[in-house]
Amino acid sequence: MNTDQDHKTIAILGAGAWGSALATLAAVNNHELRIWSRRNELSLSEAIANADIVLFVISMKGVPSVAAQVEEIGISKKTILVTATKGLDPKTTLTPSKILQETFPDNPIVVLSGPNLSKEIEAGLPAATVTASHDLVAAETIQEVFSSDYFRVYTNNDPLGTELGGTLKNVMAIAVGVCAGLKLGTNAQSALITRALPEIMRIGTHFGAQPETFLGLAGLGDMLATCTSPLSRNYRVGMGLSQGKDLEQILEELGSTAEGVNTTQVLVNLANREGIPIPISRQVYRLLKGKITPLEAVGNLMDRELKPESCDILDESVG
Repeated sequence: MNTDQDHKTIAILGAGAWGSALATLAAVNNHELRIWSRRNELSLSEAIANADIVLFVISMKGVPSVAAQVEEIGISKKTILVTATKGLDPKTTLTPSKILQETFPDNPIVVLSGPNLSKEIEAGLPAATVTASHDLVAAETIQEVFSSDYFRVYTNNDPLGTELGGTLKNVMAIAVGVCAGLKLGTNAQSALITRALPEIMRIGTHFGAQPETFLGLAGLGDMLATCTSPLSRNYRVGMGLSQGKDLEQILEELGSTAEGVNTTQVLVNLANREGIPIPISRQVYRLLKGKITPLEAVGNLMDRELKPESCDILDESVG
């Protein structure tokens, strides 16, 4: 049980499945919780007033505007800002933590990400995650807030890598969902996931992330969870595409955001600008745009130029 000194007031911005799951975890440790969304009666100013921690668990498209509102209302420079949002801003191509960093340059920023399917968290099943920040004290504070007997939290000092691992795996989950929906077999799915990892690492390290981060919970761990479970919204997008459904129908059936759809568009723009090879992501992009069929996407990947597997994954000339 927390001491008075450990007791935190936490504003959770976002009342979706993941926001609710994180609220459940924080409640285990008896923290004061204020949950805000655009649909409840609590105002944003009431939610963040004197909060020790402000946790962003909103969709990517809402991060810039909500961050601007929080800035206008005003918060203490001691308030820890945490992002559990996974995505890339279409306008600026920034990650959520970069948006928060630019908006609140004097506040500690923490990224929370890992293999965390919200329904399993709500069910009390064991899981682990990562809190990442350049401010180790802030990362450790968030670690203590959410740690429990069934939720293990690790820290690292690579918020960008932690964030990109959680963001980019959503694109790969769409690809694996297609593979599963086409019933191409375990061999094909294993090969796809294995080749997806160096693609994600190539992107992340290009922008300064640490390669080892992608081999941990926020990278490989999150990708395995999202690419192998029907609980994953992005995986289900891929499954729907494999069944011949159009994207609008799939998203309507989901009834919630699948960030991989938006991330794919921004990622392709980034890769074109930076000259980063992204063969798997590019096929997902073409599939989402209706330019190719699922079987054509598979064929395009299988027909690529032969090469050694031992190519350096950090070499940007390698696809």
